[in-house]
This record gives sequence, structure tokens and C-alpha cells, in this order.
Amino acid sequence: MSMRALDSPAGRVPKIGHARPCQHRAGPVSPELDALFQAARTVRERAHAPYSRFRVGAALRDETGAVHAGCNVENAAYPVGTCAEGGAISAMVAAGGRRIREILVLAEGDGPVTPCGACRQRIREFADPATPIHAADPRRVLASFTLEQLLPASFGPETLAGDA
Repeated sequence: MSMRALDSPAGRVPKIGHARPCQHRAGPVSPELDALFQAARTVRERAHAPYSRFRVGAALRDETGAVHAGCNVENAAYPVGTCAEGGAISAMVAAGGRRIREILVLAEGDGPVTPCGACRQRIREFADPATPIHAADPRRVLASFTLEQLLPASFGPETLAGDA
């Protein structure tokens, strides 16, 4: 779901909880990161997770600065469920975006929840190794990584570009 859809009158997302800025260990985060946090926190409330009860929201910023969000959608046949990151990427592509500049994943866990292996590869399709990936809980950003840290020596689109 793109932020355009979140902000449109027909697709307006109701505010959930108190709209207060998220906090990082060292204090307030940038307005850009806070926008990702708020979008992921809002869309996480709409996750369809009746089996695991593990709701995840993800929000990313594309090359134009637009924010796109997605939540996990489980299915009784587990393999056909959708991760939040995949939903955010699909929303970006559907809106015309082609590059991920930054992404935030928000979930409640014992520690930072990072994208699964399949989502790391999905992110890699649209992001550079230096792209920031933030892991947050509903209150704050817990950790930040680069894609290279989470998926070292990755296989990306340039690998298929032929002879270099």
C-alpha cells in the first residue's frame, strides 16, 4: 500500500494509537525515518496473521521519496502467505517506483526482527548493497543495517547482465 493510497480520501487509514515520533536509542530519529516508522506501524495493525499472531509492517522509500507500505498476509496453506516487505515492494512497483532507498520493518519480538532470507533477496532486486534496513518494534527503531550486512556477497540483477 503506497502512502498515496494511505492518504487518499477513499483509502484513508485511521490513526492507530497516539501519533508520536518513534525514538531511537540515541534520541529522536529523522523526519524521513519517522515517516517510515509511522507508515509501518499503521499498516501493521491491518496484518492478516490469524495463525502465527505475528503481525509485521514494512515501509520503504523509493527513488522519488514516496513511501510505500505493506503488511504480512497469512494463508491456511502457509507457503502462499505474503511477507510485509513483499507487500511494500509490490505497492512500490504498482505505483511506478523502481528503487528502494531505505526500508523499515516493524514487528514485536525478543530483539530486532529483520527480513527473512527470501525478503532480503526481494529487497536486493530493487536496492543497492548500501541500502539502509531498519528493524523496529512498535515503540522505536532497534537497529539499522545495510543490505550488505544482512545479505553479504549477494546475487543481484547485475549478475545477470552478461559479460562485464
